[in-house]
Amino acid sequence: MIKVTNINGTSYYINCELIELIESIPDTLITLRDGKKHYLRETPEEVVEKIITYKKRIFVDLPLITK
Repeated sequence: MIKVTNINGTSYYINCELIELIESIPDTLITLRDGKKHYLRETPEEVVEKIITYKKRIFVDLPLITK
C-alpha cells in the first residue's frame, strides 16, 4: 500500500495493486478497478514513484529460493 493525500489534505493508504488508471486533469485522478475515484495532491509521477519504491521494498528484499 502507498500513502497518498487527497485534495482536502487527508492522508490515507491505497492498495496500488488495485489502480486501473492515473490521470492528470489537472489534479491527479486515480481510478481503481472497482470504479472508485480518488483526487490527489500528488502528481502522477509522484504516485508512480511511490509504487516503484513500494514494489522494490517487497520484491528486492526477498530471499532467493533454490532447490
